[in-house]
Amino acid sequence: MGMGGPTEVGYVVAQTQPVGLTTELSGRTSAFLVSEVRPQVGGVIKARLFTEGSTVRAGQSLYQIDPATYQASVNSAAAALAQAQATATAARLKADRYKGLVETGAVSKQDNDDAQAAALQTAAAVAVQKAALDNARINLNYTRVVAPISGRIGKSSVTPGALVTASQATPLATVQDLSKIYVDLTQTSAELLKLQQQFASGKVGRTNSAQVTLTLEDGSTYPIPGRLEFSDITVDPGTGSVTLRAIFPNPNGQLLPGMYVRAALSQGVAPTGILIPQAAVQRDPKGAAMVSLVGAKGAEPRPVTLGQTVGDKWLVTSGLNPGDKVITEGLQKLRPGAPIKPVPAGSKPAAPQQAQH
Repeated sequence: MGMGGPTEVGYVVAQTQPVGLTTELSGRTSAFLVSEVRPQVGGVIKARLFTEGSTVRAGQSLYQIDPATYQASVNSAAAALAQAQATATAARLKADRYKGLVETGAVSKQDNDDAQAAALQTAAAVAVQKAALDNARINLNYTRVVAPISGRIGKSSVTPGALVTASQATPLATVQDLSKIYVDLTQTSAELLKLQQQFASGKVGRTNSAQVTLTLEDGSTYPIPGRLEFSDITVDPGTGSVTLRAIFPNPNGQLLPGMYVRAALSQGVAPTGILIPQAAVQRDPKGAAMVSLVGAKGAEPRPVTLGQTVGDKWLVTSGLNPGDKVITEGLQKLRPGAPIKPVPAGSKPAAPQQAQH
């Protein structure tokens, strides 16, 4: 190829296609369920019945509080109930007997009324004592502190011999359900407004699948996709951002609460998007994006508006029409006004030029 020959350039033909738009946001993981274990009665811890860091199931015994005083209360309430029942039985028998005698006049009406009232009174006393016994038994059961939910239990804040009080501020231990993990992401309210405007104008269609993929701190991709649960309805005045919450299955326990992650979520589809290779885009002195088209008299510069990158391509939001031939190879050899020989990108002769890139 001589100096005066036309410059060979490779081009691609601009075509419209539906393009899925994704947003990458940073966030943190948190446990699906968190429950703090607290005593509901006071006393001295006699035993810790779990291994720290192990998996526990809901209802499993975690601590035993010394039950001696609570057992004594149960015994006392049971004795009081037995006494009340004996009194009630005697009163009921007397009331039944007087009922028959009042008809024959052997007992005055007043004495019969008193006997009937005493029977009702002693029956009520039995109900009161039954309730007291139930209450004593509940408190005795509370000396066995159980896991409120199933999950992984952390470290214990008390050892046997420690005195605990009912509903104390410090939890004895914390159980976390990690079978699923929440990922809380933040998006600026400006980005959210822009997206809503694109939805309203029809430039972007809503996706039904709000699927989310995670990139972990070490750069690896988490193998299971998650889904978007909800978007917060309030903008944080301090940061100007909105929280989005996604949920991920965590069968192998790979995700732990408090991890920093990046999440890509599909937020819509541009129905008539045009994608061009990133290599086709140049910048003018002011930094605006330009491409070169194959024109009737050679290469024609054309300003374009770029959206987001999709893989190794740019999404062009304005400036190009379907059918435009966008030069992607040989751009560095172009001279203003020089003749060009356009060939489809990827043709054999253009390959060495790309190799000099």
